[in-house]
Amino acid sequence: MDIASLSMNMASNATLSKVGTAVLDKALDMNEEMGQGLVNMIDAAAMERSVNPNVGGNFDFRV
Repeated sequence: MDIASLSMNMASNATLSKVGTAVLDKALDMNEEMGQGLVNMIDAAAMERSVNPNVGGNFDFRV
């Protein structure tokens, strides 16, 4: 194996590793934002239940 192809392969692997890490970092950030949005939605629902405790507590069911 010659040195030039070995060097190119190592550089390619390093680049792919950096890209993979950047994509993973972006995915983690996105999941964190989505999780925070979910927490905000749960807090908003809890606020609604504290103001109107009977809303959504019962439902009519017919067969």
